[in-house]
Amino acid sequence: MTADDGVRTVRAGRRTVGIHRPDKVFFPGGGDAKEYTKGDLVDYHRAVAPFMLPHLRGRPLMLDRRPDGIGGPRFMQKNTPDGYPEWITRVEVAKEGGTVRHTVCDDTATLLYLVDQASITLHRWLSRADGADGADGVDRPDRLVFDLDPAGDDFATVREAARLLRELLDELELPSAPMTTGSRGLHVVVPLNGDHDFDDVRAFAREVADTLAAEHPDRLTTAARKKDRGDRLYLDIQRNAYAQTAVAPYTVRALLGAPVATPFSWDRLDDPDLHARRWTVADAVEHARTDPWAGLPRRGRALGPARRRLRALRG
Repeated sequence: MTADDGVRTVRAGRRTVGIHRPDKVFFPGGGDAKEYTKGDLVDYHRAVAPFMLPHLRGRPLMLDRRPDGIGGPRFMQKNTPDGYPEWITRVEVAKEGGTVRHTVCDDTATLLYLVDQASITLHRWLSRADGADGADGVDRPDRLVFDLDPAGDDFATVREAARLLRELLDELELPSAPMTTGSRGLHVVVPLNGDHDFDDVRAFAREVADTLAAEHPDRLTTAARKKDRGDRLYLDIQRNAYAQTAVAPYTVRALLGAPVATPFSWDRLDDPDLHARRWTVADAVEHARTDPWAGLPRRGRALGPARRRLRALRG
């Protein structure tokens, strides 16, 4: 329902969230791209919430806010403003010289409130904040992410890198799952048991990426500087550091057509229709209902056995 003052009220569980200026265009149309308003994004997030929230609960967030839509100014928000409702969860985490009070999205009402605040893309930490002050679990990630970043927009190189990475992870007996980024590449996610700190996880990810790049030096690289990569795909492991983030599953990217970062199953990797922007606000919910990560174990793995297997493979 939209009131005379232009505020639409939306029921979300026990709460009612006011959506201001729901007709404001966030994604302009043009060419093959469809137009989407703030109200359209609210409808999408209400529908996708059951599938998206399990990937958000307990995790500090960084918000990509676009008050004037994707063509306007961009604000990357880490610290939660004082004006946010008291029922929205916060977590205080350490940074150099102080702390940051991140927003945590634990329910649908919070998700819709963030949309009303023009949060287009949600970037999540790879760890959860255990306890009221976040002092324990926030230092120990339960996800490891490889970001497959192509030099251009050639998705064939991304498919090939994903296939090679999966084969190596299978040899290490680590379960993994792919996700489109909604931009150019893919993320490959490995669930962990939370026993390792960020430095340990990133060091292991570096070993894996270096091993793969050494086997395929003409196609893959771990060079952080673009000028050193040439046409090779970049195996980016930097998201596995403390206070770094990765785009959340089912979040919308600030690009024409409103593409969505979308989990999919490994058996779809060779689907000719697959590309980094395959799913959008228009069809991501229908895809989510297929439970594409159903085969991913609920319990994450320790890295000790995998590290020993990797070093044995490297001789």
